[in-house]
Amino acid sequence: MAARAPPLRTALIGLSSSAATSWASGAHLPGLLSQTGRSKLPITALLNSSVEAAKAAINSYDLPSTTKAYGSPEDLANDPEIDFVICNTRVDKHFQTILPSVKKGKDVYVEWPIASNLDDVNVLVDEARKSGSRVAVGLQRRWVPPVTRVRELLKEGRLGKVLSSDVRAFGGTNDREILPESLKYFADRKVGGNPIVIGFMHMFDFVLSALGDLDLSTVSTKLQLQRPDIRIRNRSTNEIVDQIRSDVPDLLSLHGTLASSQATLSVGFRRGQPFPGTPSFVWTINCEKGEIRVVSPAALSLESGDVKNPVTIHVHWFADDIVEEVKWEWNEEQQKLPLMARSVMRCLTSIADGKAEGDGWVGLEDAAKRAKMVDGFLRDWDKSSK
Repeated sequence: MAARAPPLRTALIGLSSSAATSWASGAHLPGLLSQTGRSKLPITALLNSSVEAAKAAINSYDLPSTTKAYGSPEDLANDPEIDFVICNTRVDKHFQTILPSVKKGKDVYVEWPIASNLDDVNVLVDEARKSGSRVAVGLQRRWVPPVTRVRELLKEGRLGKVLSSDVRAFGGTNDREILPESLKYFADRKVGGNPIVIGFMHMFDFVLSALGDLDLSTVSTKLQLQRPDIRIRNRSTNEIVDQIRSDVPDLLSLHGTLASSQATLSVGFRRGQPFPGTPSFVWTINCEKGEIRVVSPAALSLESGDVKNPVTIHVHWFADDIVEEVKWEWNEEQQKLPLMARSVMRCLTSIADGKAEGDGWVGLEDAAKRAKMVDGFLRDWDKSSK
């Protein structure tokens, strides 16, 4: 289906006035309510668990009185005045809330992970092929400026061929053995959203977007569940209110070969905080003529650093033994938005502007390959654990 010209009349799924987590209001709403957002992606409808819940959110966020309120994914899909559907629900609700719109051929943006299981992902791929629906997936960190800058450095060719790359990462949750009540489901594999699928895979996706894909026949993984007993904390009181048993790994080590360069990639990920003073994320890329080093002191995402903890990029040039700092920055329009909204808005505006898949946004079939990859990692762990 050809891209529609903006404005795309937009429906937002999961913008709740009472939600315990705030990705829709924090990462999507600021951009949609900006001058650019209002002109290209006007919010025309909300879909929540009920019409009443949608109306409450419309009032809570002071959206126009003309904003439609829906409680049914089918009713939303049948509205001819909706062009674009954005899904921000919990992972296990993604499939049921976007499937009707995909079948109707609407443009859809669904947050990563696509769905809670690979079978549902495959159904969405099949239905999008039939209807021509243009489906984007929220792997937006491929376009955060530090990752874009690394791709540019490698493309310039001055560093020569990539020989190896190493990633050491900590995160996925703020603590290694405590979850807030709102993220209790992170310890339940069947929900589909957890520190491996979300925290690790967001990071791994942007690393591969710069280095190129792995030759999967060369990949070896080792997953562990080191801390199965998870305490649950009430954020309001800071008290531990429950303890549950997790079935989600909290450590992943990976070793493999990059298909295009035959370079070796080594990745280590551990859930939770690192040793004090250790960066949350260190990524090195060893090339023939120099080495790139990306450091994010406080977060895996590369979009959460502030003035006190900025993401840095340095290149060590071997011939001269010189270390050069490589500057990066958000563009002027992004700087007007909260940090967590900047890369999301880049994707949304790329879709609205009719840019081709891969130019600012990730398509469904591309993202489905990532879903299949991480599903394979977890299935291999299941087999080795028996």
